[in-house]
Amino acid sequence: MSAAEGDFGLIGLAVMGQNLILNAADHGFKVVAFNRTVAKVDRFMENEAKGKSVIGAKSIKDFVQKLKTPRRMMLLVQAGKAVDDFIEALLTEGGVEKGDIIIDGGNSHYPDTNRRTKYLASKGIRFVGTGVSGGEEGARYGPSIMPGGNEEAWPYIKDVLQGISAKSDGEACCQWVGDEGAGHYVKMVHNGIEYGDMQLICEAYDIMKRGLGMSGKEMGDVFTEWNKGVLDSFLIEITRDIMYFNDDDNSPLVEKILDSAGQKGTGKWTAINALDLGMPVTLIGEAVFARCLSSLKAERTRASTKLDGPTPKFEGDKKQFLADLEQALYASKIISYAQGFMLIQNAAKEYSWKLNKPEIALMWRGGCIIRSVFLKDITKAYRSNPDLENLLFDDFFNAAIHKAQPGWRNVVSKGALWGIPTPAFSTALSFYDGYRTKDLPANLLQAQRDYFGAHTFRIKPEAASETYPEGKDIHVNWTGRGGNVSASTYTA
Repeated sequence: MSAAEGDFGLIGLAVMGQNLILNAADHGFKVVAFNRTVAKVDRFMENEAKGKSVIGAKSIKDFVQKLKTPRRMMLLVQAGKAVDDFIEALLTEGGVEKGDIIIDGGNSHYPDTNRRTKYLASKGIRFVGTGVSGGEEGARYGPSIMPGGNEEAWPYIKDVLQGISAKSDGEACCQWVGDEGAGHYVKMVHNGIEYGDMQLICEAYDIMKRGLGMSGKEMGDVFTEWNKGVLDSFLIEITRDIMYFNDDDNSPLVEKILDSAGQKGTGKWTAINALDLGMPVTLIGEAVFARCLSSLKAERTRASTKLDGPTPKFEGDKKQFLADLEQALYASKIISYAQGFMLIQNAAKEYSWKLNKPEIALMWRGGCIIRSVFLKDITKAYRSNPDLENLLFDDFFNAAIHKAQPGWRNVVSKGALWGIPTPAFSTALSFYDGYRTKDLPANLLQAQRDYFGAHTFRIKPEAASETYPEGKDIHVNWTGRGGNVSASTYTA
């Protein structure tokens, strides 16, 4: 029988798995490694893991037996069926025992994590679904880690997960998120925000390139400057590097890359969930649709020869316009995060999760793809007022959005006049204008619904009367020809 000497076990030796193992070993943990293809374990032990506190396992049973109890086992395998298969293998072949802990570190959809948490709790196994962000380098030197699930597991896994996570101002970018699928839910929203941030940067690049006629080097210089101010972030930093990267012929490589973007589905999940919860997370939705439009490359190429539009021609103060563009990007980013936290807040109510907003912002501050200086301000806002209704009501962000407004409006209007699409900039501004509007035209929409479908409407409190009492579902016979029977009311 194998000696139980491992502190932590990890199954799945793709790059992320290997790097997390090496990270844990660097932090003083003895790690047991396993992969379905055992030859991969041998290769890893002979190369990257050589001389480190890593033990290779030959089978699922060997993997389990090499771990001290309560066993702390992480799966880093493809989301979906593979996770369920490994859980069953650990339960049957592996012989895991009550009190053991299984952690799913993949990009699982949160409803699957809800199901697995309940299923394994019924067998006495503590299940944790954790979001991990930061790519290959983050996994090796400190990712952002977002754990949720069976809270009984947290005291046993806290040292490992916080040990290997990124640190921001001395605080671990890993805190307990909440029950069941809450960790994977927050990772899903993180990925949606990532889609939005990337789309906003792409729109700024398009405006500089086509609107201002700037070269790769000139744009790289702008991103360098932006990375020293309010936009200081990982994504701006890598965009700077991309702008400066030239091919062998000394021309920017980025201009040779096919403009057809892929997606793995996590941004789409965020947009779908926002629709399910009735939350206006418009910027992430537009970012997903922008990728969908980009993938229609052949059709767009044909359309470019048949559909006319204006030719961009910039006149005026270029330096001032670039300052406006920076403010437009900053304001739109504030809107995207405000929408993301609206969604998280609503999910907490809908799914009865206790979610800690300042800790979520802290977890995103380091290690992950959306890490930025800006997240310190979000952490501060929610720490000073945990019941903050909306990020835009915080004094810091309220002042920032008001300062940005003139430049933001200038950029969006120029985009429209130049025929350069700005779906994310535009939707952020439209949301802002809609959110600050006391009376939206939805009164007409409600009248239309009642006219054609007898869906009823409510009257404004200040306009209530005996005929139209406040708080009642009212149907009106708009034409004198229809009946007075209303359809059952529902929220559309």
